[in-house]
Amino acid sequence: MALYELESQLLALTVAEKAQAIQLLLKSISHTWAGIEKTPGICGGDARIANTRIPVWVLVQARNLGSSEAELLANYPSLTAADLTNAWTYAAAYPQEIQQVIQTNNAA
Repeated sequence: MALYELESQLLALTVAEKAQAIQLLLKSISHTWAGIEKTPGICGGDARIANTRIPVWVLVQARNLGSSEAELLANYPSLTAADLTNAWTYAAAYPQEIQQVIQTNNAA
């Protein structure tokens, strides 16, 4: 998608939404995501919740299959609501990456 295709949508955002968009873009450029880590050799190097072995794609797939946030928090006691927010934000920024990992792991 080209920037010119987004221009009218970006300009229509509220000031708060524009601030959130800027933060998202800055995170994307710096490749640092609060609460998300990628470490070679841990979870296959896939994006995961920091200091855990819970990949973002597992949470996304569970949500896609109908799990609620409450169920995810119950099933993964070490997770917090902030962890889920970080996972959803990362997944929204990198949907192709997450879908590719889900497809690869479903084929295995």
